[in-house]
Amino acid sequence: MVAVMLDGLAYGMLLFLIGVGLSITMGLMNFVNLAHGVFAMLGGYAAVIAMNHGGVPFPLALLIGFAAGAAAGAILEYAFFRRLYGAHALDQVLFSVGVVFVAIAAATYWFGPTIQVFTLPGYLRGNVDVGGLSIGRYRLFLIVSGVAIITGLLMALSKTRLGASVRAAVDNRRVAEGTGIHVRRLFFVVFSFGCGLAGLGGALSLGMLSLDPSFPLKYMVEFLLVVSVGGAGTIVGPFVAALLVGMVDVAGKYFIPQAGAFLVYLVMIVGLLLRPNGLFVRKGHLTWR
Repeated sequence: MVAVMLDGLAYGMLLFLIGVGLSITMGLMNFVNLAHGVFAMLGGYAAVIAMNHGGVPFPLALLIGFAAGAAAGAILEYAFFRRLYGAHALDQVLFSVGVVFVAIAAATYWFGPTIQVFTLPGYLRGNVDVGGLSIGRYRLFLIVSGVAIITGLLMALSKTRLGASVRAAVDNRRVAEGTGIHVRRLFFVVFSFGCGLAGLGGALSLGMLSLDPSFPLKYMVEFLLVVSVGGAGTIVGPFVAALLVGMVDVAGKYFIPQAGAFLVYLVMIVGLLLRPNGLFVRKGHLTWR
């Protein structure tokens, strides 16, 4: 039972790392980006290619995954997405879905349709005893990474000048621009960083999720679940929702395999019925507590 819960926690951390960038961009820019999983896929491919063909160590491959996601996000934001910030939500959805299918076709052409082969480094294989419990090292690494990243995000939002600018832009864009904040540049930085987090999540997911060209479509629903249940524009909301979705999904597949993903959708339905705007609602500012 404990092992199942830890697997669910690790999976939830991956969902959080990939989905939190989507939550921030939706809350800050009011942009519905269904192509967010593309950046996770790019980060995963960049990391696995760097390790398999370049002999790059795993920690450096994670940074490469982050950089690949951030760079792709920066290019797409500058070239396309910023032109749709004021557009109707349907236009944003249609364009981002188109990006997903273009990315799937490109990944299939360049890397083939098969799942990428990945081997964890030796120090992340096997189990470690923690308090009398035998925990997989890789699962523990994912959990610690997720806790470290949410802690860093919360501190950055509450303690830094950039975080203050982000909160101001979310509160009132016109007032923020009047105080000298370059909101468009801020959007560019935040969007790129959110895509970089998705790329990092994609690289971290190599040891748990299968990486193939269908990745952004296969896991799109899970990313949207995290944001919709947790609340767009929040940090803590997607974190709690990701852990909930991860543990319910893993526990359901382990104890009730015939139910498939039904339990996850049941959690989404119940959660949105009880809290239509998400577990943590953004009330005039980016919620970090």
